[in-house]
Order: sequence, then structure tokens, then C-alpha cells
Amino acid sequence: MLYVIAALVFLVAASLVYLGLVMFFSEEQQVTRRLRRMSDYEASQAKQVEPLLRPFRERIGGPIADRVRRTAAALAPAGYAVSVRRRLVLAGNPRGIELGRFVIAKTLCAMGVGGLFTAVSAIRPLGPTTWLLVVVPLVVLGFFLPDLWLSSRITEYKSAIRRALPDMLDMLTISVEAGLGFDQAIAKIVRNTSGPLAQQFGRMLQEIQAGASRSDALRHLAQRTEVPELNGFIMAIVQADVFGISVSTVLRAQAGEMRIKRRQYAEEAAQKAPVKLVFPLVLCILPATLIVILGPAVISFVRIF
Repeated sequence: MLYVIAALVFLVAASLVYLGLVMFFSEEQQVTRRLRRMSDYEASQAKQVEPLLRPFRERIGGPIADRVRRTAAALAPAGYAVSVRRRLVLAGNPRGIELGRFVIAKTLCAMGVGGLFTAVSAIRPLGPTTWLLVVVPLVVLGFFLPDLWLSSRITEYKSAIRRALPDMLDMLTISVEAGLGFDQAIAKIVRNTSGPLAQQFGRMLQEIQAGASRSDALRHLAQRTEVPELNGFIMAIVQADVFGISVSTVLRAQAGEMRIKRRQYAEEAAQKAPVKLVFPLVLCILPATLIVILGPAVISFVRIF
């Protein structure tokens, strides 16, 4: 028993000593004491030196990259800049890309393709015909490759919104019929779900909280997405607010219509699948099958004749 008491006393004393050392002799406390002893002149000198202590990427790379992005955005034609910004909004601003970065990506892709063929020509010279018929089209394709990627992102973003809309409307209908208001129901769904549609509804709620009316926020949502099904739902909600129709009734009707449209899209995709399979079948599978089947026969005929 005495040994147990002695061990407990030792543990308590060791803990107190450790806490005292941490409180009075830790690195944080030493730094705090040094800062308190600094004069005004030393503090001003430290403020001047502090930017130099940041990494090279933050001191030099960041400002240079920002200047290059602003320059690229300024050099882009006005109509093209508006079009790219609009398409970036429709794609959901993937990876935080803005106009300057997009223009730089297009330039780098074109320069990369051109530089690759220039390096190849240094090893094995290419003729003028090759440069005109092969290199130049590939450089042009590299320049427009980011546009193709952005178009695919827009299609994927709209498809994700279209797929999530029926389920979102079902949850909205249940929440409104349970007694929640329309805005509160959307806020609850935004908190409990994820995806492009939830993000767009969350942005709509932010606009409402900033002072915009519900009708204006819904119209802005339609402009940011340009999904026909979502536009129809928004118009129905706006008209319900104008004419005083019950929101739950409109939501239930819209939810049923969206489920029917989703089934129709699934049937349409199933009908398109055989047509899309023709090209890989003819270009990839059929030649390999013919080689496997007819190859031995061709070899036998060659040996006979």
C-alpha cells in the first residue's frame, strides 16, 4: 500500500513539474518573452524582414503568376473573354479556373505540341509537307484542346444536375409538406447533400441572404445552369409565388414530371447505345476478330500457292 501511495505522489509531482516546465520554458513562452522585450525599432525591422522569410513561391512566384494571368486575360478579345467566362460559369468553375488561366493553358498546349515536333525535327528533320499537313493541324488542335475539355465539363455538369433534380424535388416536397418553408427546406437539403445542384441551391440561398428576392435568385440560378428541366421548375415556382398557388402542390407535380423525364432520358440513352457501339466494333473488335479467324487460313493458302 505504501508503494502505491508513493507511486501516486511521484506521478503527481512529476506532472506538476512537467506542467511548470511547459508553461515557463516552452518555445512559445520564450518567443513571447522575446517579443515583449523588443523595442519599437526592432519591431519595425522585424516587420520589414518578415516578407523575406516567406517561401519563394509566395514572394516571387505568386505575384508573377497573377500578373501573367491578368495580362493573358487583358490580351483576350472582348467577345471571346465574355464567352469563356460564360462557359466557365456553366461548367461550375472547375478547379477555380478563370479567364487568364484558361488562355494560358491554351497557349501552353499549342506551344507544347509545337515544341515536341521541333525537338523531333532536331533529331530527324521533317519535310515541309509534314509540317503543313501534320504539325500545323496538331498545333491548332492543341490550342483548342482546353475548349474541348471545357465543353465536356459543361456537359457533365448539366448531366449531374439533371440526374440529381428528381431526387432533390422529392426531398423538397417531403420537407415542405412536413411544415418547412421553401427556403428552409432548400437550406436543409443543401446541408445534407452534395453535388453541383446542391452547390447551386446554396449559392441561391446566399443571394437571398444578401438581400435579393427569391424570384431574382431563382432566375440567376437558371442563368448559371441553363438546364431545361431546372428552368421549368424555376418558372413553376416563380409563377406559384406570383399567383399565390400552393408551393407543395407545384413541387409534387414537378417531382412527378421530373421522374418521367428521367425515365425518358434513360430510355433514350439505351436506344443510342447500339449506334455508339458500331464504331468501336468496326474499328477495334472486328479487325482483331478477322485476324484471329482468317489469319491461319491466309497463312495456309500462302504456303500452298
